[in-house]
Amino acid sequence: MLAMPNVSPSGPPMAASPLTVAVLEIDEYISGLGWDQPARLFALVDTARLRTQEPGLATQLGLDSSDTPTASLTPIEQEELPPGTALDEFLATIAWPDAVIGCAMTVERLMLPPSAEASVPKGLSDAQLTKWVAKHPERQEVRMTVAVLRDGTRESAVRLREKDSPSEVRTGAGLVPGLADALAATFEA
Repeated sequence: MLAMPNVSPSGPPMAASPLTVAVLEIDEYISGLGWDQPARLFALVDTARLRTQEPGLATQLGLDSSDTPTASLTPIEQEELPPGTALDEFLATIAWPDAVIGCAMTVERLMLPPSAEASVPKGLSDAQLTKWVAKHPERQEVRMTVAVLRDGTRESAVRLREKDSPSEVRTGAGLVPGLADALAATFEA
């Protein structure tokens, strides 16, 4: 279990929501690890609640300072995903304790621009489609960081490998709806 470092001074705009800040913190952390990373899962906890209920853990994570905004979320990296397990199957096994108010995941994928989607051959299996996309000249490698809260609030950050810069990261609630839906389902009883 690892807590995320705070966003650098050049981090998100002051008006960003706590969820947007958390997504950008995770994106920045993963960016520092480089590309070709496995999918990673994070619990999101309320920083003020963590300080109150688990002061020792807050100190261990470097969150005992008054510099951390009280409206912030603390991302806590979970153990590695089991190798060879499909992402949707893995997410279906998760149940979060009440202290976790949200979760986030980063995944890297190959994507095609909308202009290339019309040329996708019909009838390909998932494996065949993956190979076809991997060979397509317009493919783009992307890293997606998606977060959801128990109340349904969502946020995403998308970074293209060819534009690997914090200023090129795009955010928005609806950028990766499928993964957001899968993460939201981890909070359903």
